[in-house]
Amino acid sequence: MSTRQLLFSGFGGQGILFAGKFIAYKGLTDEKQVSWLPSYGPEMRGGTASCSVIVSDEPVGSPIVSTPDVLIAMNLPSLDKYENAVAKGGIIIMDSSLIERKVMRDDVTVYAVPATQLASDNGMPTLANMILVGKLLKVLDDFSEESVTAGLKKVISAKRADMLDVNRKAMQIGADY
Repeated sequence: MSTRQLLFSGFGGQGILFAGKFIAYKGLTDEKQVSWLPSYGPEMRGGTASCSVIVSDEPVGSPIVSTPDVLIAMNLPSLDKYENAVAKGGIIIMDSSLIERKVMRDDVTVYAVPATQLASDNGMPTLANMILVGKLLKVLDDFSEESVTAGLKKVISAKRADMLDVNRKAMQIGADY
């Protein structure tokens, strides 16, 4: 991997920024150069949220991701807005629990994961984001127990340390799907 540009998008409150921050910290623990750029509407919860992440072997010149290699879309407005921006040959991972339409492009690889349903079925209703991240890491062949745990320890506050194992479990569900 020399440089990978990722775009996470969904409604505020779906953990978009958390998922992107996790990928950025995981990149740091893997000794990569990273940038993490959050963006959200004024409503925050319920409004649109997106997060650009760049993970690279080289220094990152700009945090702007205009042509992502990977799009994680957690809702239909996100897929509608960013589908055509994904680089040819790129990857789209979408929450098929909330997005009922198919991706219109045939020059990208699509993974439709019913993340919201899987999260609900497994008693972790707020972790659909991490199910999709687990799928992402599996697809990129970057799911190492060590770096996943290190990244999670960076983004989960000490006050919420009890969430470490459930986040790991959610990611494993995504990786196994």
